[in-house]
Amino acid sequence: MAYQNILLEITDGIARVTVNRPEKLNALNQQTLIELGLAFAALKADEAVRVVVLTGAGPKAFVAGADIAELRELNAIQARDASLLGSRVMLSIENLGKPVIARINGFALGGGLELAMCCSLRLASDKAKLGLPEVSLGLMPGFGGTQRARRLVGKSAALEMMLLGAPIDAARAYALGLVSQVHPADQLDAQVDALASKLARSAPLALRAILDALNGAADLSIEQGIEYESTAFGLLFSSADMREGTSAFLEKRAAEFLGR
Repeated sequence: MAYQNILLEITDGIARVTVNRPEKLNALNQQTLIELGLAFAALKADEAVRVVVLTGAGPKAFVAGADIAELRELNAIQARDASLLGSRVMLSIENLGKPVIARINGFALGGGLELAMCCSLRLASDKAKLGLPEVSLGLMPGFGGTQRARRLVGKSAALEMMLLGAPIDAARAYALGLVSQVHPADQLDAQVDALASKLARSAPLALRAILDALNGAADLSIEQGIEYESTAFGLLFSSADMREGTSAFLEKRAAEFLGR
């Protein structure tokens, strides 16, 4: 389909989704959220897609936040609906069943950081700034930020980020575990491409099982989580990819995974 606010490109099993509102620092308005939801639903159903790279257009921002001009016109009921829409989109990305890499080239603030946090991996430029500054607007995170920040960086750091609202640099974000890797700005694209290519060659059923185990069992007891893991582990033994992977290891050759 034709999108107004995002770009979608698929090459060699790698989908690249770009929030394309550089004049607004890629701020998330309702139309953009709807388009992201539609795009990720299509990518989930496309078996040829093995990995997704999510980023923002232009040199300044990944996504600088929600569209404040649109938000300030909402009443309480409309605001709750907007929050639920954004949260559903974030959950669809988090539960895609395929690795999603956030390429954080600049500002990732508010809704932008919430978008990045629902991705599987986050690679940031050393020039990136990340934060949850909603309190400065008399607001709070509304797209799952309170929940994912606590899970990613712990309660103390999450509270510091949200109560103070001050952005942090990429080095601090890496130290907290908020981002997976930090690279010089001129090397970010090469590093993202290399990681995406590596994941695209990996075993898709195993990748999905890993993502499901971490996301689906996150709030279970340790005993329930281990049971979940053991069941998923056993199911992989019915796959052709498992046979291919173990055979390739024993035969000292590169495996060719087909997702079956």
